[in-house]
Amino acid sequence: MNFQESITQGIPSTLPFKKKPDPNFSHAPKRKDILSLEEKKLAVRNALRYFPKTWHAELAREFFEELQEYGRIYMYRFMPDHDIYARPISEYPAQSQQAAAIMLMIQNNLDPAVAQHPQELITYGGNGAVFQNWAQYLLTMQYLSEMSDEQTLHIYSGHPMGLFPSSKDAPRVVVTNGMMIPNYSKPDDWEKFNALGVTQYGQMTAGSYMYIGPQGIVHGTTITVMNAFRKKLGAEVNPKGKVFLTAGLGGMSGAQPKAGNIAGCITVCAEVNPKAAYKRHEQGWVDELIEDLEDLADRVRSAQEKQEVVSIAYLGNIVDVWEKFDKENIIVELGSDQTSLHNPWAGGYYPVGLSFDESNHMMANEPEKFKFKVKESLIRQAAAINNHVSKGTYFFDYGNAFLLEASRAGAAVMAENGIDFRYPSYVQDILGPMCFDYGFGPFRWVCTSGKPEDLEKTDQIAAQVLKEIMASSPKEIQQQMLDNIKWIEEAGKNKMVVGSQARILYADAEGRSKIAQAFNQSVQSGELSSPVVLGRDHHDVSGTDSPYRETSNIYDGSKFTADMAIHNVIGDSFRGATWVSIHNGGGVGWGEVINGGFGMVLDGSLEAERKLKSMLFYDVNNGISRRAWARNDEALFAIKREMERTPGLKVTVPVMVDDDLLQF
Repeated sequence: MNFQESITQGIPSTLPFKKKPDPNFSHAPKRKDILSLEEKKLAVRNALRYFPKTWHAELAREFFEELQEYGRIYMYRFMPDHDIYARPISEYPAQSQQAAAIMLMIQNNLDPAVAQHPQELITYGGNGAVFQNWAQYLLTMQYLSEMSDEQTLHIYSGHPMGLFPSSKDAPRVVVTNGMMIPNYSKPDDWEKFNALGVTQYGQMTAGSYMYIGPQGIVHGTTITVMNAFRKKLGAEVNPKGKVFLTAGLGGMSGAQPKAGNIAGCITVCAEVNPKAAYKRHEQGWVDELIEDLEDLADRVRSAQEKQEVVSIAYLGNIVDVWEKFDKENIIVELGSDQTSLHNPWAGGYYPVGLSFDESNHMMANEPEKFKFKVKESLIRQAAAINNHVSKGTYFFDYGNAFLLEASRAGAAVMAENGIDFRYPSYVQDILGPMCFDYGFGPFRWVCTSGKPEDLEKTDQIAAQVLKEIMASSPKEIQQQMLDNIKWIEEAGKNKMVVGSQARILYADAEGRSKIAQAFNQSVQSGELSSPVVLGRDHHDVSGTDSPYRETSNIYDGSKFTADMAIHNVIGDSFRGATWVSIHNGGGVGWGEVINGGFGMVLDGSLEAERKLKSMLFYDVNNGISRRAWARNDEALFAIKREMERTPGLKVTVPVMVDDDLLQF
């Protein structure tokens, strides 16, 4: 059966041969055995709903065995035989070009070169899933192949509920992931209800089909590292020969070495999963791979002396590195962590003193002992970090819930007031006031032709648009404009493409709209050979309410509310988005964040131009308005400037209160 036939058939007409996970791929750890026997029967009953009754006798036992062995029912038997990757849009069997673009994005999220655990349909973060099982993939692709431009596919946490009549102005797909009743949003609730097959963790861009590989975060990481060095060293000091020490080489964290190279420093990144470390090294995302701690210390000292720009992956535990560098008095200018501590008990963090395999065995078979080991490790890690900070290290939380989980473990990470963390989130110190409050965030696009030359053209178009905007930009955003022009002009040199021909660029509402308009015109003229898909990370100005990351610099008491993210996805849906998504979980933990995203297909039409102007404007300015209402100076500047130049925009702004009046 060829690719097109495989896609359009959905659930196959004959029962495929049984399959096992391929040992050549990285696989999700075994999940906690959390269901009772009756609940396991319910999970099997739920899984069998997708299949003809004549298959149930054979599949029931098989699915029960999967649940016992892996903690989930992935339906490995139904993995497709076709290769999964972002084919050119013309190769997808579809009645709607918008639907074909969504199929391309789904395929990219599950491409083994992109995805962390592709055969478990997990893109990144240890649990960020596109679908819960392979039946959902098969049905979704079939629905998309049949969809017209007057239908909408509704996805309930990976499950394709069905095609519903709508209109050309409606989104083609509406996605929700993990939208639980609040009292059922604790980590064990995810374990239970995911095992039952009724919800999933969509992370941020995995379950919304907008992940573009580690490039998706490399620009934001580059901005963060550059500005962290500026804060630490001063704006004029070159970071060559200075050390940035961190952890994680997975789907998102794998961007760190590349970002360090672009920023121009020595990056040391520890990773316990050998497959992840070797994968990033083979892909060219990290320069060197070292397995011995003594060799690592010697190599870093040499790089410091020679003032090198180099990225080094250490195959081992980050706690050992922090402690070794402390003992050897190796100076660390910047420190952070990007392990998946939003998921601390199920593969997001590996404790010191245990091998990767030992940890995987313990988390599945001795979960309480594993939890103790994680807490013990976090206490040691925080203690070593504190020692480095006393010597001058600037440490920041990278929004991965490191400080949150370390505090829950009893580590010494709290400020003297006992309320705040000792160290800032990178959003509090850097991305919030310098980027998000001004409207700058991770805008991204994908060239659906799959041609590198189309991506190169879009880079050139975007650079030209930014230069034109910068000519009249106020001084408040000149640094952001300069950084982003430099980024896009050099993007091709850094070889960041993994999977689809995609690019990311921090831009504000004006930049996004004008770049998108230029792309649309280039598709219409034929300069670009196929449509362009627009999107962004949920980690943005408006898309996410996350008190420990995206909205950590909101100080009016509203950072624990989620109105902004909900309004964002609703507002985008009727202003022209091709698909919208809203998730519980994201990068900081189940129950800790609500985040939304979108995708938009630019096909060169006047209709696409109308939609992009309406939707991209709202998508950014919704968040600036909320940040301005929280009394953030930069956001107040940005929204007042926007109201002056945009007819029809009238935003409620705060009246400032004199501190003298509050001396009660």
